[in-house]
Amino acid sequence: MKKLSSPVPNSLTPIALAVGVMVFAGAISSVKAEEAKPQEVVITGVRAALQKSLAQKRNADGLVEVVTAEDIGKMPDKNVADAVQRLPGVTISAASAGEGGFDENDRVSMRGTNPSLTLTMINGHMIASGDWFVLNQVGDVGRSVSYSLLPSELVGSVIVNKSSQADLVEGGVAGTVNIITRKPLDFSKSLTLEGSVGAVYSDLPKKTDHQISALLNWKNEEKTFGIMLQAFSEKRSLRRDGQEMLGYEKIAAGSKIALSNPDLAGVAFPSAIGSALFEQTRHRKGGLIDLQFKPNKDLTLDFSAFRSDMEATNYNRNYLVWISKVLNKGAGQAPDPGYTVRNGTLVSAKFSPVAGNQYVVVDQIYRPGASSYTSFYNFDAKFRANDALTFTSKLGYTKGGGETPSQAVYEGDVFNTGASYTLRGMSGAADAALLAGDASKFTGSKLDWIFGASPSRTKDEESWAQLDGEYKIASGVFTNVKFGARFAEHKRSSELVSQGPLWSADPFADANAPAWNGQTYPSDFASGLGGNFPRNVWQLDKNVLEAWGNKFSNRDPVTRRNWTGEFSMKEKNTAAYIMTGLEGDKWTGNIGLRLVQTKESVLTNVAIPGSVCEALKPCSVPGAITTSAFGSYYQKEINNTYNDVLPSASFRIDLNKETVLRLAASRTLTRPDFSALGGSVSLDDTNKTGSGGNPNLKPVVSNNFDATVEWYFAPKSMVSAGVFYMDLTSYISYGVQNMVFKNIKTNKDETYAVTSPVNSSGKVKGLELAYQQPFANGFGVLANYTFADGKEKGGGDLVGTSRNTYNLTGYYENDKFNARLAYTYRSSFFNGLNRSSAAYQDSIGVLAASLGYKINDNLSVSFDALNLNNPTLKYYVDNPDRPNAFYRNGRQYYLSLRGKM
Repeated sequence: MKKLSSPVPNSLTPIALAVGVMVFAGAISSVKAEEAKPQEVVITGVRAALQKSLAQKRNADGLVEVVTAEDIGKMPDKNVADAVQRLPGVTISAASAGEGGFDENDRVSMRGTNPSLTLTMINGHMIASGDWFVLNQVGDVGRSVSYSLLPSELVGSVIVNKSSQADLVEGGVAGTVNIITRKPLDFSKSLTLEGSVGAVYSDLPKKTDHQISALLNWKNEEKTFGIMLQAFSEKRSLRRDGQEMLGYEKIAAGSKIALSNPDLAGVAFPSAIGSALFEQTRHRKGGLIDLQFKPNKDLTLDFSAFRSDMEATNYNRNYLVWISKVLNKGAGQAPDPGYTVRNGTLVSAKFSPVAGNQYVVVDQIYRPGASSYTSFYNFDAKFRANDALTFTSKLGYTKGGGETPSQAVYEGDVFNTGASYTLRGMSGAADAALLAGDASKFTGSKLDWIFGASPSRTKDEESWAQLDGEYKIASGVFTNVKFGARFAEHKRSSELVSQGPLWSADPFADANAPAWNGQTYPSDFASGLGGNFPRNVWQLDKNVLEAWGNKFSNRDPVTRRNWTGEFSMKEKNTAAYIMTGLEGDKWTGNIGLRLVQTKESVLTNVAIPGSVCEALKPCSVPGAITTSAFGSYYQKEINNTYNDVLPSASFRIDLNKETVLRLAASRTLTRPDFSALGGSVSLDDTNKTGSGGNPNLKPVVSNNFDATVEWYFAPKSMVSAGVFYMDLTSYISYGVQNMVFKNIKTNKDETYAVTSPVNSSGKVKGLELAYQQPFANGFGVLANYTFADGKEKGGGDLVGTSRNTYNLTGYYENDKFNARLAYTYRSSFFNGLNRSSAAYQDSIGVLAASLGYKINDNLSVSFDALNLNNPTLKYYVDNPDRPNAFYRNGRQYYLSLRGKM
């Protein structure tokens, strides 16, 4: 599968270009570096944050990137993922399930790997996660944390470990992101009050919503006890305009169409081409409490608790020209003469109207009350036994989840219209037209099915106990010995009721159709996407759809219990390590060993073909559950234990006063995604495809090597170059197998092409370049570039590998005013399988800006703008001639007033 990428960024708006020219023209005109006098100048603001981050990076033994709170406060960063995306080797993306891409990216990945291979922690402990989107709740359930639940206001700093060492918790093959919150006794004043009040305007939905956060910190005069309270309430309206293809199918060799048109045998075609409109309101609210007690210099106790809730009600509509129904894999209607085949794809075709043939399917899905949450409770203790020996401990619990209480779903069919389409690859949206009929009218739509996960929910939880010790050695090459042990138990489960029609009244009767009040898509729907496809499309009022769905949907928790979409698992993870620090003339380092044991218990649901139970009535399969409309099944527990040895070594060598060489080698581990292990099966009864798990997957293990040279050529300035190599000895890939399940639409056992994970291997090698420097008169620049070449065994692409990624940021700051302009680009990357096809996200560049003004020492105002260039998210499958989706989310503008005392 060939993966193409373009180095040309998305087009910029005239305003964005003008701002960029002003910022960088000033920087170029002031190219002489400022003279640093640290003993005389007290630096604050952006430059102070950069200086602090750079100092932490330079003093570390391993490969570390640091973002401080001032960095986040001075950038348009609305969750922690935004804050770290501009670091070399770090990329962000939306979750990989079927919800598509949004303006807020909520997953972090490193060095050309998928987000599940990056471990996210808060204050050195785990954070549970849940997702608001239904397919992430019961389908594609990964280990990556949803950053949409983590507002940037929580952060004191973010430490990104690219190289591993023995005292770091295992779980991040590619690296670890550790979010450090502020602590009560770290504040300089006895009483601190901070807060912000603001609003966000989203230009696509044309709505304004509130953004509020507050912090209160108090500590006593003796500086032995402190308490910090943080709270936030942030609401935002989203609208996404798009075109979706819903995968590709092929015209079967030997079929009716292949015989009449031999050049079409084996040719792929889009399953459907849809006018997709998604609207949502996200309301993130919660808070953090931290109590810190330090009765003497030898003992520190800390308790923290956190909760974040996301209300995420959403309404998704799609009006699809249904090519798969017309062609029917070669058994249906042949295209009119004049069609075009390119790169094995039927890229252009016309189908004249034929009475009785179906050409359109309409999906309208309202999900009121969709939500997610995360929370944790953690107790830390630090005890200095004597001048040489110190102990630290952690004891805690985290819980997260997501829920879709109900889905109101109308799926209708439209006949006799004829259709035509033309694909344009990645250059723009496709043409998709009806030759007869009117997409703006409800008339002619016939109810096809009532479906949907309703309700669905997932629960994620982990408890942990950890003890670490450090013994300082007075002399010799060994500076200290660190040792410790950790135990954790993780549980993950899902529940799924899949609704169908309720037959108390015939929902398919025309008289029982939902009432249409004349509503259509917004008049500016899909503006800027290109293509000639239905835009003025009818839609149901969401409240009417909800009432109709409640009346005609069967959500019985017994008969509609969909065992195929459920899973349950438990892990017990035990680890112990020993590590020693080293120091010599102009060099430092550490070597260590971490021993890890993973015990997995996965409860799988095994399908029993209907013919077996029918022949053995009553069904005599031991433990069979026969009450579900989705077929009979029995539950089987599968247990596995894995023992892994993870050595590591890191060295920092001071080549001279300005230049540092870093070398690191380690073996790292990530456990498979929950849905990859869980054994659950998600089925598409229309296309007869599905995805399932594999409870016998081994953990992903990688042998890693890093080498970096850093030149600190001036104060607050650095140039670095590094190379990295990852040998993924047990990477998780995907395979497709045919399996038999009961098709709930036909009430028959049918064969499905089911995608399931398998252990494979892969390699990633790459290069990282970084540069930052302040100039005279308050100007400065930061830039970095990452090259990553990731391949699976056999030459296939690794999930998440963008070959080229770069960031460019220019800033200006004086005593009163600051401004930043940041551009982020990543080339196309493999995003996983979509309906058994290899799915890619095309290259994308995003522009953001931030302006700030200091009114006085207590008040400041800021203006932040995201997605200034209004980028189009583009997706394709197998090759760029097979587009899969185009999305636009519009721009967002934040205005905030910050106060402190």
